[in-house]
Amino acid sequence: MHAIPDEIQTPEIVIDREVLERNIGRMAETARSKGLQLRPHAKTHKIPEIAALQIAAGAVGLTVATIGEAEVFVERGVDDVFIAYPLWVGPGQAERLSRLSTRARIAVGTDSVEAAENLAGHLGAAAGGIEVLVEIDSGHHRSGVGPDRAVDIARAASGAGLRVTGVFTFPGHGYAPGMPVEAAEQEERALREAAKLLEEAGFEVSRASGGSTPTAALTGATAATEMRPGVYAFGDAQQLELERCAMEDIALTIAATVVSRHEGDGTTPRRVVLDSGSKIIGGDRPAWATGFGRLMDHPDARITALSEHHATVVWPGNAELPALGTRLRVIPNHVCVAINLVDSVAVVSNGHVVDRWAVAARGKNN
Repeated sequence: MHAIPDEIQTPEIVIDREVLERNIGRMAETARSKGLQLRPHAKTHKIPEIAALQIAAGAVGLTVATIGEAEVFVERGVDDVFIAYPLWVGPGQAERLSRLSTRARIAVGTDSVEAAENLAGHLGAAAGGIEVLVEIDSGHHRSGVGPDRAVDIARAASGAGLRVTGVFTFPGHGYAPGMPVEAAEQEERALREAAKLLEEAGFEVSRASGGSTPTAALTGATAATEMRPGVYAFGDAQQLELERCAMEDIALTIAATVVSRHEGDGTTPRRVVLDSGSKIIGGDRPAWATGFGRLMDHPDARITALSEHHATVVWPGNAELPALGTRLRVIPNHVCVAINLVDSVAVVSNGHVVDRWAVAARGKNN
């Protein structure tokens, strides 16, 4: 990316269109080379224009986290959406799912007999129009069940009138140093075992879904049929520290301005303060991360503290401290959180703002 365009008012999220398109194309090719379908997780970007780029590059559809997100993307023409979440629905949510199923192929997740029966009960006659994938815990230990419990849930769902078409998992424990390979191996074993048990019980398993951004390049087609990475489109500071992307792969940054600077002394650190606080960068910081974010052009600087509108950056002693008014590019730790904090983003090409995209699915939390 070139220098921050003059028309950008900080703090603002900026997307480099060339890098974005390169990331999208590269992941699409990775999926094709492995014989996998690509179903990107759109909770990362929440932007219909980016979804269109992903589908044009070969994605079979989208993954989302909520019914509201699904509604936004179906309204914009996406015709195949997987809500990768163990939904517990009431009458209103069931009605919305029913309407969606008349406009697009809709699949949802479940990880309990009770949730499957609740879903079918509220859907009523519309239950047969919704696909269900049983969520498997492959080591992340969040939602999902062990492979040995998949059959009981699938039988309950099927008996209640739902169409069980497969299994899915989220290898989220791959978001830690040294873990992507192990997480991918555990994903493989869990999907293979669960699919095998379902097939032996008489179910046709057409979908075995996995693959996060850290493990996407490691996911194989021996058990999985599709993968659902999301962050890959943008990259972020977590992926940098996990060595799952490089600086040149970062498509999204936050344009920020130095509003305070201090040379420091024996008792206070040498630092600058940026106008990109937690209300735009987000507050995520895994225990292993070296800061609350990184600076695109100053890799040795670290964001050591965040307030709502302040980012404190400790500056290396061997580098010149930026002057007041200097504009810098911040890489958030967790890009999914950052994008959800703004209504729109600036799109830049060759150093110029060429578009602004609305974060259309922002706030669609149910």
